[in-house]
Amino acid sequence: MTTSQGDDVNAVEAIRPVSRETRDRLTIYVELLRKWQTSQNLVAPSTLAEVWRRHVADSVQVQTLLPEAKTWIDFGSGAGFPGLVTAILLADTPGAEVHLVESNRGKAAFLRTVARSTGAPAIVHAQRIADFNAAFDRPVDGVSARALAPLVDLVGFAQPHVARGAVAVFHKGQDFAAEVREATLSWDLDLVERESRIDPAGRLIVIRQIVRK
Repeated sequence: MTTSQGDDVNAVEAIRPVSRETRDRLTIYVELLRKWQTSQNLVAPSTLAEVWRRHVADSVQVQTLLPEAKTWIDFGSGAGFPGLVTAILLADTPGAEVHLVESNRGKAAFLRTVARSTGAPAIVHAQRIADFNAAFDRPVDGVSARALAPLVDLVGFAQPHVARGAVAVFHKGQDFAAEVREATLSWDLDLVERESRIDPAGRLIVIRQIVRK
């Protein structure tokens, strides 16, 4: 698979500066993703040529919105976007911990391989979100998810963690307004929309309070 011109680690720098060590870790991640792609179909093949911009840089936006957050839960981590990227960005931060929840065993194995290879502070939970939530009751700073489920469902997944003080950040595409309307039929939300710096039609939805109506 060829790489589109200009699609490299510098796409991350367009979102935020990173250290040489972080660039190296992200490069290892992308190399492993390309290696595993044929067996696990980690990302849509049509996006692989722009993996740095479409996936890595897009994911970096989450951590930039909550730069002080050190502990995270990432639901439906899949190939690791955004949760594994967040963990790599926090690799040199004392006390950092990112919980990656992914029920697919093959993808969970990939996530563990990248975490080991990069030294990222990621803990992989190969289980369903409902089972994870039933067992995990520690407070965290942030909750994330990307390309996983409608916002109304994500809000339900995040609610117990937000009730304990977390802030949720969810990627949403061009239909974000309809998803917000649907979610607010069931939930009172303290919600802010941030325009995506990768996809101007998309938004990052930042939620600080979730109360069922």
